[in-house]
Amino acid sequence: MIDLTGKRAFVTGGGRGIGRATAVLLERAGARVVVGYRERKPGPNSVGGDLGDAGVAKRVVADVVKSLGGLDILVVNHGIWPPDDVPLAQMTDTQWDATRRANLDSVVYVCRAALPHLAAGGTIVLVSSTAGQRGEAFHADYAATKGAVIALTKSLAVELAPNVTVNCVAPGWVDTEMSEATLRSKPAILKTIPLGRAASAEDIAGPIVFLCSPLARHITGEILNVNGGSVLCG
Repeated sequence: MIDLTGKRAFVTGGGRGIGRATAVLLERAGARVVVGYRERKPGPNSVGGDLGDAGVAKRVVADVVKSLGGLDILVVNHGIWPPDDVPLAQMTDTQWDATRRANLDSVVYVCRAALPHLAAGGTIVLVSSTAGQRGEAFHADYAATKGAVIALTKSLAVELAPNVTVNCVAPGWVDTEMSEATLRSKPAILKTIPLGRAASAEDIAGPIVFLCSPLARHITGEILNVNGGSVLCG
C-alpha cells in the first residue's frame, strides 16, 4: 500500500538497529536509499563521517545528493545513549559535550545541510525518545538532547510548511545493540511496558516509513510515540 517508487532517501545511523531496519523498509517500498554511518560501513550505498562536525555533515549530505540526484526523504536517526547511570552533579563536561554533539548538534547540522536540497513535497522524520518527553533520571544529557529534537521538529514543521512535512518518532525501549546490555541486566524494565516487551527495530521503522509516505501527507509537527504504552502522551 505504501509506494515510494522514485523517492530519494537519506537515513542517518543506517548501519544497524532502527536506521538499518528503516532503510530496508524504504527500499522495499521502492525508494532509492543512501545510509549514513559513523563506525560501521553497512554497504556500497553509504556515506560516513562524524556528523557532529558541521563541515563533515555538509560534505556527507552533498555526497548523498550527488549520488541520488536530489533528496525527497530525510530520516535523522543516529545518536548515542551513555548506558551508565550518572547523576547530573557528577556528569563530566566530556560526557555532556559528547552526548550533545552526537544527539543534537549533528541533527541540526544534517538538517541545515539537507534543507536546500529537499524537493517540494519532501519529508523529514527525526528520531527522539520517550526520555525527551518525560525525562530520564541519571541520563539527563540524553533526555535533554532528545527533548531538544522534539522542539526542533515542531520548529521546522512551521518553518518548512507547506512544502515539506516534518515529524518525529519517539521510541521507548528498543531491543537493539545500543540497549541490549541494559535490557539484559535490568529485566524489570519490561514490566513498565504494557505490551510486555521491548520494541524491535522493525517496530520503529514501520511508523517512520508511514510518516515518509503519502498516507501521512497531512501530518506535520507531530510526535508519534512508539513505546508499547509505557509513556502515554495526549
